[in-house]
Amino acid sequence: MGRVANKIALVSGAASGLGDSIARMLAREGASVVLADVNDASGARVRQEIEGQGGTAAFVHLDVSCEDEWVGGMDMVRQRFGRLDIAVNCAGLNVSRSFPSETTLEDWRRVMAVNLDGVFLGTKHALALMRQGTPAKGSIINISSVMGLVALPGIGPYCASKGGVRIYSKSVALSCAQQGLDVRVNTVHPGFIDTPLLRQGMAQMGVPEEAAKMYDALQPVGHLGEPDDIAYGVLYLASDESKFVTGSELVIDGGYTSR
Repeated sequence: MGRVANKIALVSGAASGLGDSIARMLAREGASVVLADVNDASGARVRQEIEGQGGTAAFVHLDVSCEDEWVGGMDMVRQRFGRLDIAVNCAGLNVSRSFPSETTLEDWRRVMAVNLDGVFLGTKHALALMRQGTPAKGSIINISSVMGLVALPGIGPYCASKGGVRIYSKSVALSCAQQGLDVRVNTVHPGFIDTPLLRQGMAQMGVPEEAAKMYDALQPVGHLGEPDDIAYGVLYLASDESKFVTGSELVIDGGYTSR
């Protein structure tokens, strides 16, 4: 039996990057996984590959900034699986670096719509479905960032959104505990992880090989993290092994924030 055997999980942003790795990890460990993303083709591919390895998966088109789509997504989960045990709010984006006085309101709102509104809506609707259980039980894991703990210049909207994810999740955790609900809410804070999105950023810097060396040098351990490094942290928080963990933040960053 896997570490999350017989549990029902929903992962937003599951068609690529960290969301893809998290969804595959949960499926390998026995969960039935609902993959939620705006990229239908990639989402279908991930679903097929999970099923091809003996896992159980479903895909739902989901724009995390749209509440109507969250309602529809949770209806699908309820109709197909009857309950929700694990929710991972992983969908996120960034915009090009800019000096604060030159950051557009459009870019600010676009980042907040996905990174913060998406976590709010995902948490809200996951919690509503979890509360219908007998007893009400579940684990909500919101993916923040080390940039929700420390900052970098030029990415103010991203830092603000990820900091908001951190403190919002703590408030929801306390609200659930106050009402006696066995629903835990925690955040995961990835450092610099070797994902296609990061590689695209390196390519835009002109000399990808030199950019890779620069990013490696930023890490006290001397190299980037791998997507499964984050997925294993999510797996712990999703499993009953973390039954006494709520309102916490799990930092997985190769020592980046320890300096």
